[in-house]
Amino acid sequence: MRAFIFPGQGSQAVGMGKELADASAAAKAVFQEVDEALGQNLFKLMCDGPLDELTLTENAQPAIMANAIATLRVLESEGGVTLSDKASFVAGHSLGEYTALCAAGSFDLATTAKLLKLRGQAMQAAVPVGVGGMAALLGADIEKAEGLAEAAAEGEVCTVANDNDPSQVVISGHKGAIDRAIAMVKDHGIKRGIALPVSAPFHCPLMQPAADAMAEALGDTNITAPSVPLCANVTAAAVSDVDTIRQQLVEQVTGRVRWRESAIAMAEAGVTHFAEMGGKVLSPMVKRSAGGDVETQSVISMDDIEALLKAI
Repeated sequence: MRAFIFPGQGSQAVGMGKELADASAAAKAVFQEVDEALGQNLFKLMCDGPLDELTLTENAQPAIMANAIATLRVLESEGGVTLSDKASFVAGHSLGEYTALCAAGSFDLATTAKLLKLRGQAMQAAVPVGVGGMAALLGADIEKAEGLAEAAAEGEVCTVANDNDPSQVVISGHKGAIDRAIAMVKDHGIKRGIALPVSAPFHCPLMQPAADAMAEALGDTNITAPSVPLCANVTAAAVSDVDTIRQQLVEQVTGRVRWRESAIAMAEAGVTHFAEMGGKVLSPMVKRSAGGDVETQSVISMDDIEALLKAI
């Protein structure tokens, strides 16, 4: 069994998608459709930068999605395959959950781009710059991270945002609480805490205004049942019901990304191969979480696509 997985924020890079667009009309069509949907030349920004503008949340989210979907479309057009024939699950990290749902046919491409543009804008606007922060905890399992977050909160928000793998957890909340947590890592048996260069504290209760904005937008959006089940961020469980997907996408804005648990759940369901479309961050996390028996493949270049086609 195989799962197709889709990366989250941080996978953006200047030049992303250019090779695919040069090599494949299918990829070029994806980037053109996203540009038209958003009314901006996002693909030019992806190709040429500048990086600081590409990294803005409202640009990075649709850009990462477009690159991953373009990679999938090239795979499908070059190999004459469809995702539903080759995958048993889809999953995505944070914004990647929208990409996964687009890949599985729940959203069309233009709708996905518009939702992610709005999501990026709403998340950025939810908390004034400088009020919140995030930190990666290295050498931390979930129990240690939860203990540290609770100790550092001191009446402020400090919570686990991303349970990425057995050795990396990300916390999010008020900047003061995150700073305290970084200073206290050794006391909790954690190797290191690193402040992340983010503009907002994602996946914590401070994001409630963004969750409200997404609830309104998703309420007006047509969602189709995915062609294969989605392993959802907030539950690490398979879901195909449209109303549940809609609600979980809202909960995801303030909730924990249970990526470690998702990788384990898919492996326990029988998935032996994970293909990460348009990124290379999730594959190592899956390996560390689900164990050495699973195989992972990062699919970014035309060569990667050809290798995956041979494997499937």
